[in-house]
Amino acid sequence: MRMKYAHHFHAYQPGDIVYVKDGDGSKPIEYEERKSPVAIKIRGEEVRGENWTRAMLYSYEHIADTLSRMKGVSMDIEPFTFLMLLRYHKGAFEETVELLRRFDAVPTTPFHPIVPHLDEFEQRILARVSFDFYSPLIGDKPVIGYWLPEAVITRRTAQIIESLTDKKLVFLLDERQLLYDFPQAKHSCNRYSNSFVFGREWGISDAFAFNTLDVQGLVSATLSYRDDHKENLGVPYLIFTASDLESLLGNPAQLDRFTAWMEGLESNGVERISAMEFVRRKLSGEFKRLDGECSFEMGVKDYSSWSDYFDLSLDGKTSDSRWLGYRRADGKVFERRVNGRKISQLWKVAFTRLFEELNRTIRLGVLKGLVELGANAKEFLVRYARVFFRDYYDYFGMETSPDYVLEPANGEGKAFKLGRIYYLALLANHSCPRFWENLDTRVAFGNVSVMAKALIELMEYFDGSELQSLFIEAYLRLLNFENLYHLWNLGAMPSLQGWETGEKAWLDALKPEVPNSGYNVVARAALYVGERDLRGELRNLIGHYNLDWAVADTGHIPGEVHGDWENRRWCEHRG
Repeated sequence: MRMKYAHHFHAYQPGDIVYVKDGDGSKPIEYEERKSPVAIKIRGEEVRGENWTRAMLYSYEHIADTLSRMKGVSMDIEPFTFLMLLRYHKGAFEETVELLRRFDAVPTTPFHPIVPHLDEFEQRILARVSFDFYSPLIGDKPVIGYWLPEAVITRRTAQIIESLTDKKLVFLLDERQLLYDFPQAKHSCNRYSNSFVFGREWGISDAFAFNTLDVQGLVSATLSYRDDHKENLGVPYLIFTASDLESLLGNPAQLDRFTAWMEGLESNGVERISAMEFVRRKLSGEFKRLDGECSFEMGVKDYSSWSDYFDLSLDGKTSDSRWLGYRRADGKVFERRVNGRKISQLWKVAFTRLFEELNRTIRLGVLKGLVELGANAKEFLVRYARVFFRDYYDYFGMETSPDYVLEPANGEGKAFKLGRIYYLALLANHSCPRFWENLDTRVAFGNVSVMAKALIELMEYFDGSELQSLFIEAYLRLLNFENLYHLWNLGAMPSLQGWETGEKAWLDALKPEVPNSGYNVVARAALYVGERDLRGELRNLIGHYNLDWAVADTGHIPGEVHGDWENRRWCEHRG
């Protein structure tokens, strides 16, 4: 059979940071983690962790054991996730490194932001770091994949990324992002900008991830894509699926289901190779091509994704509406339901806009400081990854010395602090708070806590400067998140059903889901950091707040309630 098959796994955990400890930037960050014990079951065995992140990372050992017997699999692991795996479970890290050397390791953006939502300055920094981070794993391969967080892409973002490598790239997307102009392009080698692109078959991918088809159903669904025209011509074609690595943990039998699915395809004569290997063989001539194949220009919808709310689509394609809080097609704010509770997604509008402003503020301060030091800011900020991810780079024997990192900053040690602040801001841009429907989650708390730390450190760095007031004002925006409704006139936005932009809808969405605080999670996280870090006159910024409510407890994430939590009512922090 000429049909080929590839599956990609995306691995990402945002971490359970509740507070970043003080530091001068010359060493990797240290932080306090959430203590909220939870267990999950894999093949009947209980895997327990001090928090959700630890439990997931411990489970990677079981996943690595299964995947070691696979072929045709590619994988990306978000760099901070990979760093945590090295720190907490070195054995699983080393097994994963060996897996990635056998499979196709796919670079991905550090810290899992929605990349097109970032300024182009950050997009360039993060793209360069992604290639640097993955260099020990991709080696001299001429064709490599690239995974954008949530697969959110624009042509401009793709152009930025491909301009920073001399390798041929294959962007791994979802078929609902692709704009087919002719049927031959389906499952073929297609160009996008100066790269290549594949879209996963989302129906089969989701059927596996959410356990809606049994093994035979998965095999049959895959084989149903047989292309008799290409079979008769002797032209290989590729069926591509993808899922989160954590989809292997959806129930105790998932690992065995995946293995049986792959074996079922192989027994039907389907060769398993990665999407990148498929493109490489097409380009080299090892695989026969259709006339013009690998020159077909595939259209891709800007700001589309692999995990949007598809029921809101007006054109049968996805978008980034899930992270915006309003439908990009018409600007209307919508609601979602969690456990029967209707929640306006207006909070995402404010959260997105606020973090865009905070990112600009952090960038302004960091670049101002680096200019004063006479530094080549872009080069220094790329090299600072060797400090932030030092343990990882040291494992591979790559240069991490202070002299190397500080060379673009003329050896000025003060640059370390600015690099640390910039990377804290990047770390605060995880996409997952806006992925979920409820605001009060451990991941929203983590983003705000880290961003608050970055702002407070800029206040201290620019103590005595007129710029300090800019960072104070930014921090107060976090504390006063509730007031942004009126400040930004959010009530004037159109809504899908007529109620989602009302003040009651806004306040209901911000309502705390914990019994021990009356503050929304954004204010709560900013206050949690401020209580520890604000000193002297800056302490007056929180003087009128109830510090007993400055707790790190949050509501549970809907997608994590299947875990066996010691506290099922809320996601606590036993500080």
